[in-house]
This record gives sequence, C-alpha cells and structure tokens, in this order.
Amino acid sequence: MAWVLATLAGAAMLASSEWVRQRELFETDARIVHRLLSQRVVQHDAILATLSLLQPGRDGADADAPERRLPALYPQILSVQSLQPGATWPTVALQTAEIRSRTLQRAALGATDLAAGRYQLVLAAQPESYALDIDMRAMVPWSDWPHAPESSPVRVALELNGHSFVLQPGREAASLWRFDFHKHLAAESQPFNVQASRTLDWAFWPWGWMTAWALACAAALVALRHLQGQRAQRQRAEELLRLGQVTRLNTLGELAAGMAHELNQPLTAILASTQAASRLLDEDPPELTTARGAMTQAAAQARRASDVIQRMRRLVERPDLAGQTQAVNLADAASRALYLLQPECERRGVKPNLQASQPVTVLADAIALDQIVHNLLMNALQALEQSPADNRTLSVTVKSEDGKGELLVADSGPGITDDVLPRLFEPFFSTRDGGLGLGLSLSETLATQMGGALSAFNRKPQGAAFCLKLPLTTQP
Repeated sequence: MAWVLATLAGAAMLASSEWVRQRELFETDARIVHRLLSQRVVQHDAILATLSLLQPGRDGADADAPERRLPALYPQILSVQSLQPGATWPTVALQTAEIRSRTLQRAALGATDLAAGRYQLVLAAQPESYALDIDMRAMVPWSDWPHAPESSPVRVALELNGHSFVLQPGREAASLWRFDFHKHLAAESQPFNVQASRTLDWAFWPWGWMTAWALACAAALVALRHLQGQRAQRQRAEELLRLGQVTRLNTLGELAAGMAHELNQPLTAILASTQAASRLLDEDPPELTTARGAMTQAAAQARRASDVIQRMRRLVERPDLAGQTQAVNLADAASRALYLLQPECERRGVKPNLQASQPVTVLADAIALDQIVHNLLMNALQALEQSPADNRTLSVTVKSEDGKGELLVADSGPGITDDVLPRLFEPFFSTRDGGLGLGLSLSETLATQMGGALSAFNRKPQGAAFCLKLPLTTQP
C-alpha cells in the first residue's frame, strides 16, 4: 500500500510537471506563430501605404510600373491592382472594400477565399487606389517557423467568420487533454484569428520517468523493510540475550540452592560423627589429648565448611518476588514471548495462535512472567519437532477464571508419558539430551513466589498443555 501511494503521488507530480512544461512550450510556440504572422499582415499594410504615398505608376496598363515587380520581392503577393481616376473596380467586393477603406481611412479586406487560401486587401487613395492579392500559405515565414509542419502535433489555422485556412495540420484526435490558443492578428485591416491547438494522447505522459520512479520507490521500500527487519532482529536478539541472562542467573541460583541442600546433609553427618568420636575418645586414657585435638580440629573444619555453604546459599538465593509484583497484561506478555520466538516458529513451520477475548491483568513480576512464558513456549516448540510438519499447532489462550488469570500453552506434540508427568517439575530432571532439568522447576518456583501456580496435563487426542495461573488485579 505504501508503494502504491508513493508511486501514485510521484507519478502525479511527474505528470503535472510534464503537463506544465508542455503547456508552456505550446504557448511559447503559439505566441511566436502569432508574432510572425502579425509581422506579415502589418507588412501588407505598409506596402499599400507606400504605394498610395509614392503613386509609382500613373498608367495601370504599364507592365514596367514598379508595383508590378512587388510579387518578385514578396512571394505572398500574387498581384497588385491599381484603380485609375474615374475607373471602377472589376468586382463588387473590391468596390465595397474601397468604400469601407475610405470610411475607415485604412486598408480594408476585400474578397476572401479561405478554402483556396487567398484574400484581397484594398487601400483607397488619391489619385489611385491599390489592391493586393495575397497567398495565405506563402505569407508564412517557414524559415523562422517554430514547428516542423509535416510532423508537428500542433494544428495552426487562420480563422475568419467561421471559416478557416489550415497552415499546419498537426495531429487531431479524441482526447481528454487539449491545449488551445486564440488571438487576433495585429492588423485591424486583416482581422484573422490565429488558432493553435494540440491534443494529448497516452504517449504524451512521461511513462519512462514514472516507471523509474516506481522502481525507485520499490527499491527504497525494500531497503527500508530490510533495515526494519534488521532492527527487529537486533531488538529480538537483545531481548533474548537479556532474558537469557536472567535465566542463567536464576538457574545459577537454583543450582547453588540445590548444591547447598545436597552438601549440607553430609556435612551435618560428619559434624555429628566427629563430635561423637570426640566424646568417645575423651573416655580413653591413652593419648587422649592428641585424639581429642584431632577430633576437635575436624569438627571445627566441618563447621567451617557448613558455614561457607550456608553463606553461598544466602548469596545465590533469589530475592522474594512478592515485593516486586505489579499489574501486567497477560496477553501482552504472551505477545512479547511470541515475538521473540518468531524465528524459532518460522524455522519449525509453526504458526502460533494467540486467543485473548478480553484483557486479563494479573499481579506479577514482568521479567519473571516473561521468563515463564518463554520457557513454556520453547518447550512446546521442541516437542513439536517430534510431530509431522503438517500437524504442528501451537495455541496460547488467555482468560480469567475463579479470580485467577490463566495462560494456557497447548501443542500438538507427542504429549507427556505417565511416568514423566509426576516428576516434570523436579529440579535436575530432564527427558531431553543435554538438558539441565531446571527450566520447568524454575518456572514453577517463580510462579509460586508470585502467588500463582503452574501445572501440566495431556490433551486429547494428542499433545500437552501447561497452565499458568496468577492472581488477578484491578490495578490498571
């Protein structure tokens, strides 16, 4: 969706920029066309004014009169006609144009034939009046023309009274996009309207730049997604490292406590035996002092060893979690653990299903709760390795019941055998090669210290489930 939005926004900007650029180019060329044609029609007025001022030929039939040579200088002038005093023009259109010219005191338009691309321009003067026959196509200065007439998509025409003469055909097509230009020529005597238009088809739009922009957006989003994935992996690794450090510390405490418990009993027995031997030796007459000193020294060393182990047990003993509990959302804890274990789930082809119909807030230590849920999910994933890949399911259900918040982790693994189930939470008991057997024992201990409980049972038809119960709280 981000790629689509970015591509559409960029394409719109590129299209808008190209539209503005083409519009400005069209209007610039149209103004050049208008200026060139205006120069020519103004030139026609100037030629007539010069002829009326100089009156170069008194005999209209004189083939050598200077005005007869004008077509050689100006290709657009087909012929020059003059009216001798007392004579009349051969056509009604020329007579009407002369009358209008005298009234307006400027040149006037005579007969026009836009289909053939010709028109007449008349200037009434004394003693002679003059008329020019003009070729509209020849009056275009093609050498200075801004377009290539044969290939340009712009249509240019001169329009008068609903009729037009096409100077440049362009390429007309039905389209929603069109540029238009309309402006009258700069001579009042020749009131032609310059019309320029261009229709834009689909090939007009900058598809190459749009495609490049789409690819650039895709590359940028892929790079961003990759960076986000790396950042998420780094955060996940940091969280796993932190959780692993807490687990190792708690495991060390559990191990040290077990060692202290196991070693304290034989040390106590040694102490009792040496004390009894000391009393017996006290009753013997021979070398009592030496024996008594040896037994006393042994008893002192035994007490010292016992004191050392007791100190070690106090050092590694876990602090009481009752004073560290707070309000924790049980579903959030499950979500955090699933997020950390997402790579493990993907590697095993497992898609966890978290079900939490309503918020359940329990009173717990957040770190200890994360460790418990992490242990339960990791055990479930390890159990699912023994099931076929197409029959691996893992569900986490969060609910409240009987004043307790419950988190149930269920898998479709092989389940727990009857002989293992009673010993599941014993310290140092493990059915996995290389396992210490402290994960579930530690989890149960942590749950108990938070006022909760941890239990396990088999599911039907297959699989195992672990249920963590913690006290509910109304604290937000």
